[in-house]
Amino acid sequence: MKVFHAQSQLKQHLQPFIQAKQTIGFVPTMGAIHKGHLSLLEQAMNENDVVVMSIFVNPTQFNNSEDLAKYPRTLEKDLGLIEALSDKIIVYAPTVDDIYEGNTVAKHFDYDGLDNEMEGRNRPGHFNGVGTIVKKLFEITQPTKAYFGEKDFQQLQIIRKMVEKNNMNIDVVGCPIFREANGLAMSSRNERLSAQAKDKASLIYKTLKSAKTVFSEKDVKDSVNFVADAFKNEADFKLEYFIIADEASLKTATEKENDKKYRAFIVVHIEGVRLIDNITLN
Repeated sequence: MKVFHAQSQLKQHLQPFIQAKQTIGFVPTMGAIHKGHLSLLEQAMNENDVVVMSIFVNPTQFNNSEDLAKYPRTLEKDLGLIEALSDKIIVYAPTVDDIYEGNTVAKHFDYDGLDNEMEGRNRPGHFNGVGTIVKKLFEITQPTKAYFGEKDFQQLQIIRKMVEKNNMNIDVVGCPIFREANGLAMSSRNERLSAQAKDKASLIYKTLKSAKTVFSEKDVKDSVNFVADAFKNEADFKLEYFIIADEASLKTATEKENDKKYRAFIVVHIEGVRLIDNITLN
């Protein structure tokens, strides 16, 4: 397994593959690798000649400095998990200076309003940080396909929009959410939960599945009220939001329309850890 900390060396290494027109699969991560990340790698390996994974905690997408400081950084453990899967994966684990080249600021992106919904409302500037780092990583790795988990569905749609607007010839692949045995969506943030909280957090996915049933039988308002009631008396949880949105525009739905695809999005806090999840409703 080859590990690069400098973009100049990674570019040099990838050049022969690019010149030979071999396909490059790219999996960007912020580390704290779990089975969800590994499932993205497996799909990338099945579909490409070469696979690159980046491990980088990106400072420009954090609104909260405490959240940035607490974000798990476990590079040696991560590399061990990646190598156990395959010794052919190329890893790029840069420093902030290497990737931002002394200018650690986010650029502004036009996402046609996708960034004004949900996470964008609650985390101003977050998606400019995401767009900045992903565009930089795409320019460095020049992938054929890039793989993202659907847990961050809004981010997935925003990256697709960024690729479209910048005329980048990259296939952005959305991959199914990988879950713990109890249904909790796998996330690097789960590392910060106690075993008891992890167990209790199964309520999130159970509630989403029940809300999907309510949505199929009733309307948007009933589904929203159902979820609010489900968490109202759960002292360990703080429900930040539950939204049903149109998958394409991400705009909050108020009533069902037959020609649209809908998805339910939820953010819940437990033990001070912010957990997100979603489920398709059609």
